[in-house]
Amino acid sequence: MVQHPPPFPDADRPTAADRGRSPLGTLASRQLIVVTGKGGVGKSVVAAALGRLLAELGRRVLLLEVDPRETLHELTGVAPSGGEVVAVEPRLRLQNLQPRHVFEALVREHVHLEFLVRRVVASPVFQHFVDAAPGLKELAILGHALRVIRGIERLPGGAADVVILDAPATGHGVSMLAAPFVVTEVVDGGPFAHLAGELAAFIADPASTAIVVVTLAEEMPVQEALELRDALEARVGRTPDLLVVNALYPPGRAPQVAIGDAALDLWRERRAINERELARLAARWRGARVELPLVPRDRGAPLVGALAGELRRTLGRPAPAAADA
Repeated sequence: MVQHPPPFPDADRPTAADRGRSPLGTLASRQLIVVTGKGGVGKSVVAAALGRLLAELGRRVLLLEVDPRETLHELTGVAPSGGEVVAVEPRLRLQNLQPRHVFEALVREHVHLEFLVRRVVASPVFQHFVDAAPGLKELAILGHALRVIRGIERLPGGAADVVILDAPATGHGVSMLAAPFVVTEVVDGGPFAHLAGELAAFIADPASTAIVVVTLAEEMPVQEALELRDALEARVGRTPDLLVVNALYPPGRAPQVAIGDAALDLWRERRAINERELARLAARWRGARVELPLVPRDRGAPLVGALAGELRRTLGRPAPAAADA
């Protein structure tokens, strides 16, 4: 059984530097922000909105995605790039990462003759190792983020202050963050073991890495968010830094329309579900959380811009008091 290191000291509490900061100020100080959550809750659009917001605040941001569909390209309004780094705004860049390319770059760093590099990466043994070894693809993604942060991986347009990773959904997202700990157990020595050790320390440090969970105020997404929090504590020794409750139906009195109107019935039903699940989160979620409204915008850059504005408004407020577990 893999024995993970104990949690980073006070990993579930604000660092000394964070005391008095808003959640936005705390996020803006981090070097890696990992965004995860159940599929279909708006995880990618929240990641894009965070990237846009931090860029507006003066941070140099790399948005990193691993979805081969290049979802973030669609959301930010740029053409698919096939893995190249592309500019979205002056301080915001985007890359769709292919893990195999990261491994090939690592080989080039340690094997300086190009003809040998080509032989290594084309060999069936290397390809089987990349595809089958536990945790290595996840390690490649996180390793690329760390190399960008440390300036080892040079980006067009200069260095990045922060990498925002649009991570896989829920269980796969936890497995990605736990991968460095797994690799240190199964790989003994060499560059991959060294990289895994560096990543494990970086992810465990709450002053370097932030974890953002996105959910909807609905039964199954909330349940998955709570289970995700427990899995992160058990496997990574971390608790999420922020919960984003996305796409809430508006509160208050419904518009004056005829009783039985389908839109009014839907509003009442969805808002009742939202309120029930918000109450469950208030009772069970430990840590900062923010609520985002359902925004009437088409999917794409206008929606990202609207949510960035909402995040600026909500994250600038003091964090809500944590509930007792």
